Amino acid sequence: MTGSAVRPRVHWVSPLPPAETDIAHYTARILPELAEACELVLWTDAERWDRALERHAIVRRLDPDTVTSRDFAMGGRGRGADTLFVHIGNSASFHAGFLRLLRRVPAVVVLHDLAIQELCHDAIRKGSLPATFYEAEMARWHGQRGGELARAVREGRVSAFEAAQEIPGFEIVLDRAIGVLVHTPAALEAVAATDAVPVWQLELPFRPSLRAPSPARSCTGPLRLVQFGYIGHNRRLMEVLEALAPLAGEIDFRFDIMGKVWDPAAVRARLRALGLEGCVTLHGFVPEPELDRHLAEAHLVFNLRHPTMGEASGSQLRIWNAAAAAAVTDQGWYAGLPAETVFRIPLEGEAEALRALLRRLDADRTLCARVGAAGRAHLEARHTPALYARGITAIAREADAAARDALIARTARRLLARTPSADALYRAALSRHL
Repeated sequence: MTGSAVRPRVHWVSPLPPAETDIAHYTARILPELAEACELVLWTDAERWDRALERHAIVRRLDPDTVTSRDFAMGGRGRGADTLFVHIGNSASFHAGFLRLLRRVPAVVVLHDLAIQELCHDAIRKGSLPATFYEAEMARWHGQRGGELARAVREGRVSAFEAAQEIPGFEIVLDRAIGVLVHTPAALEAVAATDAVPVWQLELPFRPSLRAPSPARSCTGPLRLVQFGYIGHNRRLMEVLEALAPLAGEIDFRFDIMGKVWDPAAVRARLRALGLEGCVTLHGFVPEPELDRHLAEAHLVFNLRHPTMGEASGSQLRIWNAAAAAAVTDQGWYAGLPAETVFRIPLEGEAEALRALLRRLDADRTLCARVGAAGRAHLEARHTPALYARGITAIAREADAAARDALIARTARRLLARTPSADALYRAALSRHL
């Protein structure tokens, strides 16, 4: 085998099923193609994982506080160069250990969320991250204001959610990164603006079902509405309920809410206050086949988000896979989606825009089918696991050069930090290479 034909060896540090996070599901979705494209080793800090993963790749458990680059190299089985990919989302339950790992071990960071203030805050609260590290990094990247905001979060004067609106916090993972992989243009722009590390963008992948489902939905009976996933404040559920309430006597609809809701009791109380208990059902987590059935019947899926930090939506890919139509907030990643693949809802006048859309769909349900079919076609053209796996192997082959660039930039940043009186022109010239 020639050198150019040697598959790169990829160490993939990620939450794995059955972890209840879409990042675990994303890893599972791309696994067959990724294992075919490279010599793959999966790593997790969880005590258990779905043993079916081992049909495709070695799975190893790591201690994020002691594992070394040599341990990763010894844990592989291929002949290519080793590249470590570490996944960072905004949940301390799944990523606090990986955040600590990135303090010590150089890696390509797969950044699923720019806003990681809640990850940092929860990790500190649980004793999984030193508060001094968080405050120092916020001050290093954002000066006096960064340090002040970090202290305000730690002392409870500002919520992590509020802090993320001003400073998302992703720079905390960059110091020892050899590069960053993101999934949206907004994230690419934000990371590139730091001039700290090489950055790549790939489209978030999803495995389309073998047979494209029919985009047609029932032309009779109630309008079927769905929301699903990990539903926090920014998913606009309360706002959707407020928008629906005036329509209850005008349009016959059924709204099914499936997944983990941040405060089920508060949602149920709001349903009672709005008189929506008879047409809205809060299911909690449901089996995958049941969710698929609801999506296949849905005339509209609510996938609104505000605020958004530019993150891509695995939920939207699943909606497209079902050839379903979705209402999305017209900002961030969603604002860049092809107009024919979603219904965009402006934040200003959101409630009236939602009501106008629902009236249109109730009058002409073929609109759902047209948008659903366009979304499914877009998914098949841009978001397949095979395309993503090829992108990962290309990044792995560039990793050695990226590591050298990142080392030079890190050394220069630290030099500049120690020499505040350096000539301004020299500092300006050097900063262009950081």
